[in-house]
Amino acid sequence: MSTALRYRSYAKVNFYLDVLEKRPDGYHNIETIFQSVSLYDELSFVEQPNRVSLTCNLPDFVPSEENLAYRAAMLLKEWTNCPFGAAIKLKKNIPVAAGLAGGSGNAAATLVALNMLWDLRLEPGIILGLALELGSDVPYCTRGGTVAARMRGEEMMLLPALHKAWLVLVHPEVAVSAARVYNSPLLEYSAEKPFAGWTRSFRKAVNALEKGNFAGSVFNRMEQPVFDSLPQLAETKQRLLSLGCVAAAMSGSGPTLFGVCMNKREAMGVSEAIKDFRTSVVHTTPTALERVD
Repeated sequence: MSTALRYRSYAKVNFYLDVLEKRPDGYHNIETIFQSVSLYDELSFVEQPNRVSLTCNLPDFVPSEENLAYRAAMLLKEWTNCPFGAAIKLKKNIPVAAGLAGGSGNAAATLVALNMLWDLRLEPGIILGLALELGSDVPYCTRGGTVAARMRGEEMMLLPALHKAWLVLVHPEVAVSAARVYNSPLLEYSAEKPFAGWTRSFRKAVNALEKGNFAGSVFNRMEQPVFDSLPQLAETKQRLLSLGCVAAAMSGSGPTLFGVCMNKREAMGVSEAIKDFRTSVVHTTPTALERVD
């Protein structure tokens, strides 16, 4: 049997997320600061004849045809007319549909790993184009680190790497539909218009983050419609701040919340004080994907 390629795909948070407008294609233009963090899923890939198969450790795992990693493998196979197959094993640690881009990271890992396993030799630009077909977060998940992004999230600019920052992730056991949030009448688009590519508020947030000022950079426009229907999330955000986090917000379309702490000890203390929900203590990472030998 072929040697397995093994990858970790890391979760992401949005330190900043603003929604500017709805596009004619139904997507939305956004401005965001992506950051990968140390919570990760594990994937292994072994070549097999013809067929792509996917197994997962979750007992309530969705059918593989609906899974982003499986869709990524099939897109790559069909786009290149590749005759090979692959057996993919996925170990999920990142909560599903949580605003942490777990599925997007799995898809990104699959594109990168199978490009290597099948010896396709596709250039990074081709991989990014295929990633965008799968979802707005997938292009970022092929890279990771601290990134300012606009449009659907595919226009990316790498920012200076942060000194390791510690975060507490709060994982409410509620479901939030990203599509429903984007189409909520309570979602108010930014009133600012971009100048030279970015809005003034986005520039201020990026500049603040580069100076280590999380309080001046953390923001999520999508909190309003989510907190309206799930007020316990708004209360938990305030609790993170009252416990000493220097900044707190919802990640993506939720429901995961995060609080930024000055160090690991403070993050552990905040985590222990949150009794209502499961938490994870994580730190920032410079990449969204890591090959494990």
